[in-house]
Amino acid sequence: MSTPALPAAMLLRRLRRLSWGSTAIQLLILTVVTFGLLAPLACHRLLHSYFYLRHWHLNQMSQEFLQQSLKEGEAALHYFEELPSANGSVPIVWQATPRPWLVITIITVDRQPGFHYVLQVVSQFHRLLQQCGPQCEGHQLFLCNVERSVSHFDAKLLSKYVPVANRYEGTEDDYGDDPSTNSFEKEKQDYVYCLESSLQTYNPDYVLMVEDDAVPEEQIFPVLEHLLRARFSEPHLRDALYLKLYHPERLQHYINPEPMRILEWVGVGMLLGPLLTWLYTRFASRPACSWPVLLFFSLYSMGLVELVGRHYFLELRRLSPALYSVVPASQCCTPAMLFPAPAARRTLTYLSQVYCHKGFGKDMALYSLLRAKGERAYVVEPNLVKHIGLFSSLRYNFHPSLL
Repeated sequence: MSTPALPAAMLLRRLRRLSWGSTAIQLLILTVVTFGLLAPLACHRLLHSYFYLRHWHLNQMSQEFLQQSLKEGEAALHYFEELPSANGSVPIVWQATPRPWLVITIITVDRQPGFHYVLQVVSQFHRLLQQCGPQCEGHQLFLCNVERSVSHFDAKLLSKYVPVANRYEGTEDDYGDDPSTNSFEKEKQDYVYCLESSLQTYNPDYVLMVEDDAVPEEQIFPVLEHLLRARFSEPHLRDALYLKLYHPERLQHYINPEPMRILEWVGVGMLLGPLLTWLYTRFASRPACSWPVLLFFSLYSMGLVELVGRHYFLELRRLSPALYSVVPASQCCTPAMLFPAPAARRTLTYLSQVYCHKGFGKDMALYSLLRAKGERAYVVEPNLVKHIGLFSSLRYNFHPSLL
C-alpha cells in the first residue's frame, strides 16, 4: 500500500468504528433528541424554563392569570362577607394567646380595585390557621394599613375581623413622611411603621412581614414550625437578621451570582450522573461504565436541570418540611420576611439610617446592611408564598405581565 493511502485507510477504520451502535453516536443522538426535540416540546409552556416560548404564550398566560386572580379576589370578598362579624371586639379570624409566638403582619395599600389582593392573602392565612389548629394557637394576624386616603375598602372590611393599625388615620404622621417623599422612601417608612407597631402591640418572638399580594403556600406553617424550632437553633442561623420566604422564580436558576447554587448544581451532576450511567449501561447492554460516559451524563443532567428550570425541581422539596433548604439570602425582594424580635429591633435602627430612592428600594437597603453591619440573612427554598400582584404599588403598570 502506498504511503498516501495509509492516512485514508486509518480514517476509514475509525469511521467504521463509529457505527450506529457506538457509544459516541448513541450519546450524540440522545443529546440532540433531548435538547432539540423532547425538552422543547415538553417545556415550551413552562414560564421559568429556558425553553419557554415567550412570544407564543406570554400575553395569553398573563391574561389568564389576571382573570383567575379576579375570580379569586371575588371569592375572597364573598368569604369575608359571609363570615360573622366580631364588631371589632374579639377578632374571630384568629386570636392568639396574650403574648403571641408569631405575629403575621400584612402590609396593605389600596391598589387595583377588583382583585382584592389583601382579601386573598388574609383569607388564605385564615384557612391555613384553621387547618393548623392548636399547633398555631400562638399565631396572631395583624393588618397594617399604610394607605394615605380613606378609600381602602378592603382594609375597612377586614377591620371587622382582624386587628388593624392605620398609619394615616386622623393624626399627623409621626414618622416624618410628607407628600414630597419619594415612593421608595415612603415604602421603607411604611415598613418601619408596621414592623414597629407589631413589636409594640404584641411583643412576639417572631414577626412575619407579608406584603398584601403574597399568598401563603399550603405548607407555610409546618415548615416555619420546623425551621424555627429545629433548624434555627443551630448557631450559624440563630442570630440571623431575617429569613426570606420568597425569591423570584426567574432568579432561581443555577447560572446566577449566588455561588452556593454552583455547588448545588455540581451536586446534581454527581447524583444523577452515576444513576443515568448505570441505566445506560444496563439498557444499552454496555460493559461497565467508563469515566467519559460518567462525565457525559453528569454534564447532561446538569444541563437538563438548568434548561428545564431549577424552580421546577425545587418543588420536589415540598414533600417534607425537612427537605426545605436554607441558603444565604440575595438582595431582591421582600414579599414575605421573617424577623426574630431582637433582629427586628436592630432592623428598625438600621433602616432609620438609610434613605431609599429609585434604584435603592427597601430590599436593597436591607441587603446592603448585611455587610455594613456584619449581619447574616437567609432565604428558604422553595418559596413559602406566591406573588400574585402584577400591579406594583411603586410604579404604574399599564401592561401587566408575568415576566
